[in-house]
Amino acid sequence: MPETNHEITLDSALSEEAVLTTYRRMFAALARDSGAVVDDPVLVDIAETLFTAFAEAGEEWLTHEQMRHACRAHPLEMFENRLRVLKGLGAVREVFPKPHQLRYRASFTSMVGLMFIRRMLHDGGQSEVHRLLALEDLNVTDPRTTMEEARVSAQNLARAFRLWALELITLTGGTIEELREQAPTLWGTEEIAQRAQSLHATILTRWPDLDRTCTELRAAIYSYSDASRRAAGRLADSAGTTRNLTLLPAETWRTFAQTADKERLAAVLDGFVFDAPAPWHDPAAIVRAVDESPRPAPVQPAPPRPALPDPGPADSYEPGADGLDRLASVAETALGGRSSARLEELLTADGEWVSVRRLLADLVAADLRPESPYRLRWSDGLSAEPGAEPAWLSHGLLERTGRDA
Repeated sequence: MPETNHEITLDSALSEEAVLTTYRRMFAALARDSGAVVDDPVLVDIAETLFTAFAEAGEEWLTHEQMRHACRAHPLEMFENRLRVLKGLGAVREVFPKPHQLRYRASFTSMVGLMFIRRMLHDGGQSEVHRLLALEDLNVTDPRTTMEEARVSAQNLARAFRLWALELITLTGGTIEELREQAPTLWGTEEIAQRAQSLHATILTRWPDLDRTCTELRAAIYSYSDASRRAAGRLADSAGTTRNLTLLPAETWRTFAQTADKERLAAVLDGFVFDAPAPWHDPAAIVRAVDESPRPAPVQPAPPRPALPDPGPADSYEPGADGLDRLASVAETALGGRSSARLEELLTADGEWVSVRRLLADLVAADLRPESPYRLRWSDGLSAEPGAEPAWLSHGLLERTGRDA
């Protein structure tokens, strides 16, 4: 018959309420309010401080002022909120249910639940699995245990190992950071598997009719062992040759460098002081190396002059009319009957630097001759063409001035 069709009785309602009350007290330390879980570890510390104070108080119990004194290191508002939640969930209650009650007591269930949670945080539930297997081993060897109780025990263990194997498979296929955070779940896996197999053998030997249930338990244990080995293998590979799991893997550095902004990247060097770089060589060492370096060979002397009459250098150079006429001819050819011409056109007409260089030299010589009527007017423009010849050109004009313009 479906569960929804069961007749609701007073006994069933009281039984369900007792279960819920136990759960509320057990997890009261983790509740921020009646419907949420804490996201600040300080809130859990307040509950643990209160439970410690209640244990030390003994039969004297604690008043509101004494509880506040025990938690004086925490803000008043945070303490009042914690106390309100713990009262609402039954973790802290009045000593006697009567009006104007001033003394309070702590729930044993809440304290045990907090101890259980602390152990879970410490080793990821490994110790709880060992305790569970030890208790189940005692139960199945007890002569008073029935076959139905053994069946329920085997089914619960099979369900737990399958869920554990699924978690390890997910960690193996996820990021290496998450796998490292959950590394405690991989400790002592062989011992757990051996104890579970021993428990499976005990159940199957004592109750052969539970062979199907034991088969499911054995498959769950093997699945857990395989998933544990794969996760441990990937964890060992990520540690590299050092086998040091405290070092960050390369994936973490690569992800940080690709996703972090420039402020976070710069913050990595906060607190470091960098000195000025030292010179590569000491100045005294440089001087010593120069002094000890081999000297070049002396320059060979010039050959003797021939014994011929030598009039000596000329006192002055006076170019004749033929030189000016040639320069005028070159300039007129470049102007082509115009009064002015652009230099960049003249210098790129022939396309060979040898010819262009000779033309430019003649035009500059004509510009420097005071008696010449030709002048070069340079501008600030400059053209650069790496593939052309010449590769760069200055802009300007060649002009005919004076009466000949």
